[in-house]
Amino acid sequence: MKFGKLPESELNTVDFSLPAEPAGNKKILGGIKRGAVKIHIGCPQWGVPGWVGKIYPAKAREKDFLANYVQHFNCIELNATHYKIYDEAAIAKWADKASGRDFIFCPKLYQGVTHQGGLSRKEGLVAEFLQGIKAFNGHLGPVFMQLSDSFGPARKEELFAFLRSLPKEVTFFLEVRHPDWFALEAVRKELFNTLYLLKTGAVITDTAGRRDCAHMHLTIPKAFVRFVANSLHATDYTRLDAWIERIINWVEQGLQELYFFVHMEEELYSPELITYLTDKLNAACGLQLLPPRFIEPEGQAAGSQITFFD
Repeated sequence: MKFGKLPESELNTVDFSLPAEPAGNKKILGGIKRGAVKIHIGCPQWGVPGWVGKIYPAKAREKDFLANYVQHFNCIELNATHYKIYDEAAIAKWADKASGRDFIFCPKLYQGVTHQGGLSRKEGLVAEFLQGIKAFNGHLGPVFMQLSDSFGPARKEELFAFLRSLPKEVTFFLEVRHPDWFALEAVRKELFNTLYLLKTGAVITDTAGRRDCAHMHLTIPKAFVRFVANSLHATDYTRLDAWIERIINWVEQGLQELYFFVHMEEELYSPELITYLTDKLNAACGLQLLPPRFIEPEGQAAGSQITFFD
């Protein structure tokens, strides 16, 4: 993801602190730990050639990438569905790769709905999109909707009417990017209050150049986080430490589900960060999340460990 990306030389000048917890989050979460929380961690794609020989077998072919991906992660932010509407047969083939596993697909809504023209009169495209992803069956997670950078609050009634038209049996999360959604308190409050009333989630995007998008507002007792990392820069780890602290707080307050996606240029080092995140969440929350398994290089001593910045 290039949204909010800054040159490495500027990263140490960024205040990566997460905003204070919004007052309304306690009401959304309930204020009481609900028991086992469902935590899903993954990446935006499975087709990463740089993972061959790293977490994918050395001779893995592209057609085998998804079957390998589901062995290392329990979720994917499925960006492929943003560029094309897939029919049920195609979706079923993907779902079959996750058969028997606790694995969730979070499809991104088709760009023909969100980025081409207005949001009105898109019922047919939305229905076609939803018909296809039904084939994920038990592996279907929330649908992720992203508005273009130019879609601002001046079009709020168009957005709110669209959200009201969506089926209630599917969980949706919305990402807005136009700065005006966050610049004025009244606009921000109206957006998140509307999402709350419509039982729609708010995507939290943590990226260096757009700190306003890391707003921390929860509008349903589930969280969807897009964490944009910077190829194992030291700040990636300190930022994850802050997220771990916030996630622990949310779990204690009653969070039901978390979808946390690590984005990075070419996604090459995402497995390292996800291992770091998974290990720390397991230790802090008593979970048993499985981290990615790295292929041991030839000549590496058995039982040796990969070292991470801490």
